[in-house]
Amino acid sequence: MDTKFIGKKSAAAGGWGALKSCGKQLLQSGMPVSGARTMLKANQPDGFDCPGCAWGDPEHGSSFEFCENGVKAVAWEATDKRVTPAFFAANTVSELRQLSDYELERNGRLTHPMRYDTASDRYLPVAWEDAFAEIGSILKGLDNPNRAEFYTSGRASNEAAFLYQLFVRIYGTNNFPDCSNMCHEASGIALNQAVGVGKGTVLLEDFEEADAIFVIGQNPGTNHPRMLGDLRRAAMRGTRIVVFNPIRERGLERFSDPQDKIEMLRGGATDIAGLYLQPQLGGDMAAMRGMAKAVLAAEDAAIAAGLPPVLDQAFLADHCAGFAQYRAAVEATAWADIEDQSGLSRKEIERAAEVYIRAERVICTWAMGVTQHLHSVATIREIANFMFLRGNIGKPGAGLCPVRGHSNVQGDRTVGINEKPSDDFLDALEKHFRFTVPREHGHNVLAAIGAMLDGSAEAFIGLGGNFARATPDSALVEKALQRLKLTVHIATKPNHSHLLPGEASFILPCLGRTEMDLNAAGHSQLVSVEDSMSMVHGSAGINRPASPHLLSEVAIIAGIAQATVGSSVAGWAELADDYDRIRDHIEATIPGFENYNARLRKPRGFHLRNPAAHREWQTPAGRASFSCPALPGETVHQRARRGEGRFALQTFRSHDQYNTTVYGLDDRYRGVYGERQVIFIHPADLKAMNAEAGDPVDVIGDYDDGIERIARDFRFVPYDIPRGSIAGYYPELNALVPLGSAGEESDTPTSKSIMVSLRKRDAA
Repeated sequence: MDTKFIGKKSAAAGGWGALKSCGKQLLQSGMPVSGARTMLKANQPDGFDCPGCAWGDPEHGSSFEFCENGVKAVAWEATDKRVTPAFFAANTVSELRQLSDYELERNGRLTHPMRYDTASDRYLPVAWEDAFAEIGSILKGLDNPNRAEFYTSGRASNEAAFLYQLFVRIYGTNNFPDCSNMCHEASGIALNQAVGVGKGTVLLEDFEEADAIFVIGQNPGTNHPRMLGDLRRAAMRGTRIVVFNPIRERGLERFSDPQDKIEMLRGGATDIAGLYLQPQLGGDMAAMRGMAKAVLAAEDAAIAAGLPPVLDQAFLADHCAGFAQYRAAVEATAWADIEDQSGLSRKEIERAAEVYIRAERVICTWAMGVTQHLHSVATIREIANFMFLRGNIGKPGAGLCPVRGHSNVQGDRTVGINEKPSDDFLDALEKHFRFTVPREHGHNVLAAIGAMLDGSAEAFIGLGGNFARATPDSALVEKALQRLKLTVHIATKPNHSHLLPGEASFILPCLGRTEMDLNAAGHSQLVSVEDSMSMVHGSAGINRPASPHLLSEVAIIAGIAQATVGSSVAGWAELADDYDRIRDHIEATIPGFENYNARLRKPRGFHLRNPAAHREWQTPAGRASFSCPALPGETVHQRARRGEGRFALQTFRSHDQYNTTVYGLDDRYRGVYGERQVIFIHPADLKAMNAEAGDPVDVIGDYDDGIERIARDFRFVPYDIPRGSIAGYYPELNALVPLGSAGEESDTPTSKSIMVSLRKRDAA
């Protein structure tokens, strides 16, 4: 039994712990003295957009509008450590594969374009022109454009993403596997069906007016800490905050704002959740259905007593379709089924519903705890149904709020990174650029992996990200990448995807968000991003580039495009030299970007209008549309309960992590230090296994496809989590997420619904 890595959890999120962590990250990064100036320019009108997350920036602004995550992200990027050609000369790819993700990325920033040499098993420096020429030659040599996959990370700017999709569509395919496919795909699909727009309907200012906020399946303390400031201010105003989360997360319980001097000096903290409910994995839809059932019962009681109605009858009559069918579906759902599937009692659900009934303005916000299940689309439709009941869409202080992860994952989609583009968008591209656009739908992430495995895909270009670590079924994805004729990775630091070379493989180093991007005339280039609230704002780096050999993402895309498709449709060099020209093309092809260049240069940018927020419904019915499916036949925890020794597993981030990037080995909010191979488990489940904290365990995937999936040598951590459920970190546990298990309609990997068993190991 080894429990040295289990320690005290932070009393509250934020506070002195956050400041100490920031200092530690800055020291470890070797960030120069100018680091303080860099931090103060994050999320400022004349600075750069923080690469840490997609949470919105306040309209009134602040010189300190950054957070612990932002400091970690900026320090990670602005480090003074360098990965030069000498580093690759000293290390073979096979040797580098033995490093952990944390160890590999700690080596620092890439400085030169590199090409893999099979004979020496090393990356060797290559001239930019030669790299572009060879990449273009291989792409042109494929017998079908659909044999190439073009991946996008959500950190790419609007300008880079638009240029990327233009190049790829001129090339002739819609193969755009994107990080959205692995996170909020279900949100986009469900919201398009329900309200006609696949985005949230709220502004940041709405959090200042809400009477109640429902937080479902998300952990802002780790994933988007700036949101905690808004939740804290709401709680201090008396806003009721209701949390649905299987895990007790410190940031949703208590938060000490590092920017509040009095709170810091007194060692105080603010309570966040007034009601914290812990449903079973996959039980959110049943919980929402239960609250709706309670609201409808309250409506009937009010009418019978001659009291004002509970429902917003005018909203339902004037703006909604399908309410009668939905009500029938709710009434047909038995409380016993709701309790069994949600893992919550009727009394708990009715308490949450009472908060909703008493509030005039309600925001409902969610993240991957909702979107990475088999029935995620149905769950988000149920969230929308629930919000329709009292007209909580299209008025101040109310609305739907999916919280994205990557800083520009929403913007990338807006400007065309979509394997299933709309006809309107393709028509606009075709008319404006005068080329025949491909109309056949392309590959998402899971389809791209399948195509690599069966040999129908032969090339992969990754615009940022760490594809091999972000995706499910790690062992299969590693094999898939190494089967290709071409792999290209546009990146700032080395990662494990780079160590899985195909026949020809390139690492192309790019500028980071914090760095100056100068054109031929020496003028600083401005890029733009879109946050979770549909605010589009500018970003201009202030630091000197990590190497004089770096190019911007835009310049790299332009170089590959020129070598592959030529300049008959677009003048790539001219576009790369003046991003205003790219924005002119966006304005001409995508609604909402009128006067793009002028509006972008205003402080804090501009808002992309959301029709649903104005009660304009672009649905087939022309109204906000109820859905009325039955609850899922069985959720992951219900299936696990049927088999002895089986558990429902979810993966999540540690606190010292952002997506696949591991900044450190501590997770102080959960009391884990210096260790990532851990399994969080209920103490009673641990006792039933005759095991103790710190005991070693193998986690075995339970999916009926004949493939053995084992995550070896993890350690138990007792935790406040529902019985029958366990949790642990990705990417270490992605090996257990099967490619064949994907969300209905969304095709998103079910990383929160993994069936596993546990096998105790002998202690070393």
